[in-house]
Amino acid sequence: MGLFEITEEYMKDRLYEFRGKKVMLDSDLAEIYGYETKNFKRQVKNNIAKFEGDDFMFELDDEEVENLSRCKNFTLNMGRGSNIKYKPYVFTEQGVYMLMTVLRGELAIKQSRALVKTFEKRNIMSRLNHTLIMIMMSMIQHSQGFTMT
Repeated sequence: MGLFEITEEYMKDRLYEFRGKKVMLDSDLAEIYGYETKNFKRQVKNNIAKFEGDDFMFELDDEEVENLSRCKNFTLNMGRGSNIKYKPYVFTEQGVYMLMTVLRGELAIKQSRALVKTFEKRNIMSRLNHTLIMIMMSMIQHSQGFTMT
């Protein structure tokens, strides 16, 4: 596996929401960093203290795995002879940043930089959208003679 461009479109298709947090699957991150998922998980487990708490990483429960399998971009079957043998781990944005302290090599450095830039763009767009919504709500309320509290 080699370097490929991490675009906002690429990220959009690989961001999920679980437990109120935007997360990425271990398998998607392994692909980005050029690892087999098994070896990627091994790197994480060798540095597990860096990922303690749901703020960084957590394993999906059975219900979450089922919900994931219903997503339009993802098909997943659990059990013997299926797509996966183990429940996926998911990483929050903070967990992805922590991965950058664990994964080594030229590819990891390049992909980490690309991920940071993409997250930054996504966060800026999110804040901009929120600001525009607030401005529109204020204008609507003002035109109706109301004021925002």
